[in-house]
Amino acid sequence: MNNLIGTYNCKVDVKGRLMLPKALKKQLGDCVNFSFILKRSVFHNCLELHPYSQWEITMKKVNSLNRFVKKNNDFIRMYTAGVRIVVLDSSGRILIPKDLLTTYFIKNELVLTSAINVIEIWDANSYEKAINNPDINFAELSEEVMGNTNHNVS
Repeated sequence: MNNLIGTYNCKVDVKGRLMLPKALKKQLGDCVNFSFILKRSVFHNCLELHPYSQWEITMKKVNSLNRFVKKNNDFIRMYTAGVRIVVLDSSGRILIPKDLLTTYFIKNELVLTSAINVIEIWDANSYEKAINNPDINFAELSEEVMGNTNHNVS
């Protein structure tokens, strides 16, 4: 699967169904024919939608952890807590469970944004606050994260 690109303003209907934008479905290619994993983000107040093929790659890493180490076991439990399998219905929508809707979304206005190979699902107001966070100097963060590495990618 290619890296996903784009940010999309969307609405969720009264039943909790979210229509994936056409441009995003096109980028997902054959992944739209398979299930997705919906989970809580580790670092942000949003949900993550993982194509199942990408989730399997992540789970290989998680499954390599020694469960007889308490920190590993705690991490696995917390990382996978509330994980849901979702599929696109015949209209190209996913159903966001009610408990996640009420926890993460104030209104029905959402933002879907690409995070390389994962789709983040944000409440629109929370997303704006996160990307305009005054506590984060993006120029400094960019230099710290990307500036001192050798990225000779062919």
